[in-house]
Amino acid sequence: MRREEFAERVIAIQERLYKTAVLCLGSDAQAAEVLDEAVYRGLKGAGKLRQPEYFETWMTRILLNECRRELKRQSRLRPLTELEEGVVEPPDTLPLKEAVRQLPAALREVVVLRYFADCTLAETARILGIPQGTVVTRQRKALSLLRLELLEKEELP
Repeated sequence: MRREEFAERVIAIQERLYKTAVLCLGSDAQAAEVLDEAVYRGLKGAGKLRQPEYFETWMTRILLNECRRELKRQSRLRPLTELEEGVVEPPDTLPLKEAVRQLPAALREVVVLRYFADCTLAETARILGIPQGTVVTRQRKALSLLRLELLEKEELP
């Protein structure tokens, strides 16, 4: 794949990738950094892409891998006092966004891809490298947990 073609295709899906990164990481700045790194890694590996029709799936998978690396790096860098006291979220955080961020990684990825990145079941399964039935199961479990979390927050004074 030529650099020009790669650039055109990335620009076409840039907004979708960015939204996915923001939902995974919870920060615009971190999402921008991770997106840059994902595009760089995609450009380096563009010659290895065997099926160009799966470019979007391939780039989304690279992005999710970069998000996982960043989350892992962040968990190692947090000071011990912050871990003991808990992380204070900014007051303007939306309840749904906060609830999605608190889901386990496997469930969060399914929700982000299905509902925020508008991926189909087949695309989500292909991006995550899991069977469609697993996507359905994780989606159902995630929605159940989100429902419980949001109902619980509504009941608090």
